[in-house]
Amino acid sequence: MADPFSLFDSWLHEARRTEVNDSNAMTIATADATGQPSARMVLLKGHDPDGFIFYTNQQSRKAGDIAENPQAAILFHWKSLRRQIRIEGHLSTVADATADEYFATRSRDSQLGAWASDQSRPLDSRATFEARFEEMMERFAGGDVPRPPHWSGYCLVPARFEFWQDQAHRLHERRVFVRNNEDWTDGLLYP
Repeated sequence: MADPFSLFDSWLHEARRTEVNDSNAMTIATADATGQPSARMVLLKGHDPDGFIFYTNQQSRKAGDIAENPQAAILFHWKSLRRQIRIEGHLSTVADATADEYFATRSRDSQLGAWASDQSRPLDSRATFEARFEEMMERFAGGDVPRPPHWSGYCLVPARFEFWQDQAHRLHERRVFVRNNEDWTDGLLYP
């Protein structure tokens, strides 16, 4: 039986040993209701056969795209290994308890930043943001910083994987997995 998750785990494990920074960095590509695409880097914060999790401000552009069109693609590129993995699927919001649990593991400054930032909205000056950050430091001084109501995670439930391995003379190896109900079919693609 084809198992793209085991292959993903194997490649991620190797990337953790070889990538200098952020082996869990991934590009997420979304599109709004009109089909206008947008891509940006986020960090993978959890994964299992149920999907791939990242976190963000739910008032951000990416969250707006997801609300309008919950289909997305993520891409891992590990230059040191000359590999990439593309994953396409449907996004859904993680449970509040899952978001709370992850938020509690973030550094205090990252937690405060989540409160201070109107992510993706126009900012008149860096000083404005820094002042808001100082306000949040005062607001939560001496106590825990709860997860903001506008901050959560998303889980991409994969429908398709493509594993790409660089080969000499651009004769790359491409292996694709496609979900078929609860099973996966796999095959190769021409480079």
